[in-house]
Amino acid sequence: MSKLIKSQGPLLALIGLVILFSVFTDSFASPSNLAAVLEAAAIPAIVAIGLTFILMQASIDLSVEGVASLANIVLSITVANSVTSTDIGLWAVPLVLCVGLVVGATSGAVSIYVRMPSLIVTLGMWLTTVGLAALLYPDRLPQILETRITSLAIDKQWGLSWIVYLTFLLIIAATLVEKHTRFGRMSRAIGENEPVLRMSGIKVNHHKIAAFALAGGCYALAGILLGARIGVGNTQSGVGLLFPSIAACVLGGTLLSGGRGGIRQSMIGVLILVSLRNGLIQIGADPLLQSALEGAVIIVAVAGSTWHLRRKIRVIK
Repeated sequence: MSKLIKSQGPLLALIGLVILFSVFTDSFASPSNLAAVLEAAAIPAIVAIGLTFILMQASIDLSVEGVASLANIVLSITVANSVTSTDIGLWAVPLVLCVGLVVGATSGAVSIYVRMPSLIVTLGMWLTTVGLAALLYPDRLPQILETRITSLAIDKQWGLSWIVYLTFLLIIAATLVEKHTRFGRMSRAIGENEPVLRMSGIKVNHHKIAAFALAGGCYALAGILLGARIGVGNTQSGVGLLFPSIAACVLGGTLLSGGRGGIRQSMIGVLILVSLRNGLIQIGADPLLQSALEGAVIIVAVAGSTWHLRRKIRVIK
């Protein structure tokens, strides 16, 4: 029984939450509300995919909100919009993704070659990207007029937007990368024992920079989808993405100490966090207490799931 709890604890917690909220309110398990849960989980899940590879390597990335906001602004002023004459159509999407990849790779390279903790580097990159977004920001909110972008959030199939289906595809692709590629295996191995890999001649630096670049691309994609969802460019569009994404990864079992967890675990964590938030709303919990309850549940859940590993937890590098 204890082995089952250790290995499947987050999944059991998710099932328990669904059952609990379904008992207290009939609306929680309704198809429309479950669709709302998936919609709310989609963008945090994309961010969590990028963070997972970073956390597995025992690093951390705090630049999420800045990169997503910068991506949102770059998208909004390069496609058809209400304030500028620039319109490069869907070519804006690869442009924005490249911006995210470059920012992520830069964070990784600075952390490695300047020998600075990734926490400090990415915190600085967060502020830098927010500043760049503000520099590009026009006098008023640019409305995104490119319907091929906004339709990702507006058009729905079987009650779900294309954002959700795109997220499903990314989860599948990321899982395949994690399980069946050298990059995925090395990401976990770096977190388990980086010095041994270096002594074995493995090019650890290349894998770490690639992980940060991949994460930056995920944050940029999140910024694009936020633009599709809100329909405007906003320098604050990425605010609120960092905490739930990191918390979800850890809650699902992708530990900050590295070497443990993965895409599946992080996705379960995202669903736990979103289901908890949705369920509290459904049962009419006081909005002022929701954040406190969410925080308490996260602390208890993470403490319980990592208690048997407490001697192995290391400081984030």
